[in-house]
Amino acid sequence: MQSKSKSKGPTADEIAEMATRGEDISKFFTNDFKVVRPVQRVNVDFTTGMLRELDARAAHLNVSRQAVIKTLLRQALDTTAGPRGKRKAS
Repeated sequence: MQSKSKSKGPTADEIAEMATRGEDISKFFTNDFKVVRPVQRVNVDFTTGMLRELDARAAHLNVSRQAVIKTLLRQALDTTAGPRGKRKAS
């Protein structure tokens, strides 16, 4: 059985040890990654009319209802508090 370090190069721990020794580890960085932010699920109650509006917009944009809700909420938060929660100067 082959070890992971033989088949795909050094492990993350081995690279960390190399960095600790001051070795150049830049060849191990591909810049090919995806940032995954933690998600917390919540329940929100909507009126039937709001759901109809959301569904109509989702159908028009050919996206999910959830995508419409997230987009509209992001826009509302940016409008009232500025980008990513930074308050606008009064």
